[in-house]
Amino acid sequence: MGEPLRVGIVGCGVISEAYLTTAASTSELEVVAVADLDRTRADATAARHGVRALDLPALLAHDDVEWVLDLTTPAAHEEVALAAIAHGRSVYNEKPLCATVEEAHRVVEAARAAGVAVGGAPDTVLGTGVQTARAAVASGAIGRPVAATATMACGGHEAWHPQPDFYYAPGGGPLLDMGPYYLTTLVHLLGPVTAVQGLATRPRTHRTIGQGPRAGEQVPVGVATHVTALVEHASGAVTTLLMSFDAPASLARPIEVHGEEGSLLVPDPNRFDGEVRVHARGDEWRTLPPSAGYRDAGRGVGLVDAARSADRRTTRASADVALHVLDTMETVLRAADAGTRLEVASTCDVPPPVPLTDLDAPGRPDMARTTPPTRIAS
Repeated sequence: MGEPLRVGIVGCGVISEAYLTTAASTSELEVVAVADLDRTRADATAARHGVRALDLPALLAHDDVEWVLDLTTPAAHEEVALAAIAHGRSVYNEKPLCATVEEAHRVVEAARAAGVAVGGAPDTVLGTGVQTARAAVASGAIGRPVAATATMACGGHEAWHPQPDFYYAPGGGPLLDMGPYYLTTLVHLLGPVTAVQGLATRPRTHRTIGQGPRAGEQVPVGVATHVTALVEHASGAVTTLLMSFDAPASLARPIEVHGEEGSLLVPDPNRFDGEVRVHARGDEWRTLPPSAGYRDAGRGVGLVDAARSADRRTTRASADVALHVLDTMETVLRAADAGTRLEVASTCDVPPPVPLTDLDAPGRPDMARTTPPTRIAS
């Protein structure tokens, strides 16, 4: 099996529990230490999971840390990533990759110069849900894809998150917070994005925290909280995207893909599994059994993917895709401000598909090098 990939976690907020749970469930990751600006929170997290709590400089300098998993808020991603790279560490950032495309480029360029790697969430696309949907599209089950819809509608994270401020600050909002799940999935299914059009609104200037020690406190809203877009893919398919913190509920499917010969229902891209359904022309809806992806995956499987690569640095949850998705989202917001169609400057290769595989399977294949990146045909 080889040595586990040794990880240092920076940021012990809500999402860190999911990553630590995944690390504990597989022999391929080892959390060496955790750090947080709030040392009390780092100590509590370390005690719960049986790891060390360090301050940030000590974690970055720790000889055993190969990858730094950055779970700080988007505004801090560049600073933490550059500090880790300066210590010769590879970096895996929570989504979005950075708060801006400009910051993301600086991180990627610094990593390239230092000879280390950068990866980025979401890695939900590596689970059986999206990968089974991708296999169905690749098999021709719906013919040539021509259109898709992607919908995320909720009333806002302040209802459940005790510290929701960053969701409504630059780098937040429904598009930058939830859009990475949907757009990364669409890139895997339909290929990179070439151009977008957008509309964005901010109906409320403040949000009220619903629970926790700050319940009843108001948080200022500094970003658009309802965003719609038309997204053009290099394959020729067009996606209609809706990301909203202003819709209390919706029955819309998370993602639907429509082809010349059928339609596909894709499960929630914020999850690793879920039901994939296909409707071929002249047939009935049928559910597809899982046929691809990591089974029983959780947040952090992108790092498992790196651990399974020959160089321990190659992951399908790549900076290449994460930067392109960030660029797409930033271009949507600029297009909304300008009231026009804008081309997306970047592109990316679609990562290789994931064969159906257990998360922690003895004798597992070199998953990140199974096949080369994919170009989605037009």
